Amino acid sequence: MPLSEHEQKLLEQLEKQLHEDDPKFANTMGSDPIRSWSTRHVIIGVLGAIAGILLLLVGVSMQAIPVGVLGFIVMGAGVYFATLRGAAFGKANKGKPGKTKPKSSFMSSLEERWDERRRDDN
Repeated sequence: MPLSEHEQKLLEQLEKQLHEDDPKFANTMGSDPIRSWSTRHVIIGVLGAIAGILLLLVGVSMQAIPVGVLGFIVMGAGVYFATLRGAAFGKANKGKPGKTKPKSSFMSSLEERWDERRRDDN
C-alpha cells in the first residue's frame, strides 16, 4: 500500500532529522550497508575460516579432539572477523570529541505534532 503525499513528507522529515541528530546511527541503518565492509577483513576472515576447516579435518582424521576443537574455534573466528564492519574498529569516530553539535528538539517536535493531532480530533 503506497504512502500518501503527507506521509511521504513526514517520512522525509523524520529521515532528515535522524541524519542531523545521529548520523552514525542513520548510516548504520541506511539502505546500503555493504559500503562499510572492508574487503581486506572479508578476505582475511575467509582465509581464516578455510584454515579452520582444514584444521578441523586434520583433527578428525587424526582422531585428536583438541585439534578439531581448535579448528572449529579458528573457523568461527574467521567467519566473525569476515563479517565485522569497518566502523567496529573505530574508523568512523574521527571527529573531535569536544565539537559535538547539541541535540535538536526532535522529540519536542514530535510531541507538538501529537498535541496538534489531539487538538484536531477534539
